[in-house]
Amino acid sequence: MGTKEQAAARRFVVGNWKCSKNLDQAQDWLTHFASRYRPTSQLQVVVAPPMLWLVSLAEQLRALNLPGVSLAAQDISPFPRGSYTGAIAADMLKGVADYAIIGHSERRRYFHETSQDAANKVYEAADAGIKPIICVDTTYALSQLAPLADLDCEQLLIAYCPVDAMTYREPQRRDTVAEAARFIGDIHPSRPIIYGGSITPENAGEYGSITGISGLFVEASSLDPSAFAEICQALTA
Repeated sequence: MGTKEQAAARRFVVGNWKCSKNLDQAQDWLTHFASRYRPTSQLQVVVAPPMLWLVSLAEQLRALNLPGVSLAAQDISPFPRGSYTGAIAADMLKGVADYAIIGHSERRRYFHETSQDAANKVYEAADAGIKPIICVDTTYALSQLAPLADLDCEQLLIAYCPVDAMTYREPQRRDTVAEAARFIGDIHPSRPIIYGGSITPENAGEYGSITGISGLFVEASSLDPSAFAEICQALTA
């Protein structure tokens, strides 16, 4: 089985903490999650804490020796290293985070990021060996994914995150999610697609089993280590 087929077969759970938790809370979360998490070779778990805690949590994660668990940055710069005050270049994440979340709807809404900004970040991540997680809604999917047609990055992960489901905390209908997965798959065949939008331990198995969906993008429920561990288990049950 080739690399693309392996990536497509693997399951993913991404936890996005957003702007939450101080360092002590973040470290406690990782300790509690480690006590509940049951590793499996078919599941890749990705945790995205605030950027400030990445180094400390990377050291803690190495000490815990949790197989199949990686960290992600919640954002990166669309530029390389240079005169960009306040920016974090993708290659600065090496050895700290394996993934980077890019194009989240909150970045578009509150920080006025464009589809081209997102595309630039994806290319910067790929060049640095950081695996991009590009967030799309059906409204933005074509404009965000079309510029990535020539991307040479087999590790690109596409997160279908409908804005309404995330805003109103009501997951989309299963058939709507399946239709969106087909639409995105037509644009970028063979890329793993994960669904994000009001995922809980109670519905994780249901949404993780949708045809064309390779995993879940978890937000509010990822703040509770026990709930997040349950979601991980639901995908491998």
